[in-house]
Amino acid sequence: MPVIGITGGISTGKTTFCECLREIIPSATFFNADQAARDLAERDPEVRELIAREFGSAIFSASGDLNRGQMRSIVFADADKKRALEQILHPRIRRQWSLEAESRRNSTDLFFADIPLLYETGGETLCDSVVVVACSPSVQLARLVARTRLDRAAAQQMISSQMPLSAKIRRADHVVWNNGGHDVLVAQAGLLAKYWQG
Repeated sequence: MPVIGITGGISTGKTTFCECLREIIPSATFFNADQAARDLAERDPEVRELIAREFGSAIFSASGDLNRGQMRSIVFADADKKRALEQILHPRIRRQWSLEAESRRNSTDLFFADIPLLYETGGETLCDSVVVVACSPSVQLARLVARTRLDRAAAQQMISSQMPLSAKIRRADHVVWNNGGHDVLVAQAGLLAKYWQG
């Protein structure tokens, strides 16, 4: 069965779309790159050591938790720090999901890889097809502000630091347009599920 990459911009609805697919295709396997990054930062001693070396040990609390808010502020304000964090995490995440995808090539179940930076890391080469979950810039900004409680300028800076959504849309095999309500997203997930399951 094919390996399907799911990507988009921040707050365009990738996670919600994956939840719709989970309900429609319970037998499918999902890989979530954001969750993998969290797991690495929390559990992998080598990764934690590299992060502490790059960002200072104060980036971890006394109990050992990564201060995500502080990390987010640093990497969105400093392109070099963002690159440094990506160099720590991305090769490890890519290795994880490519091994998982490869191990399932002979499975009859679909494999979905939810990877926000799929195109930026060249991950589309490991996929049989790519879905870009997109929405209008105004909806994206409103969702990000609501979700993070950032002010509009900081949220816009976060969006602008990513590959433009229009560039991702141009490269996609399928585009899911997520400007409407949940039922519209469910309907699109259902149509694609039918298509993939032939």
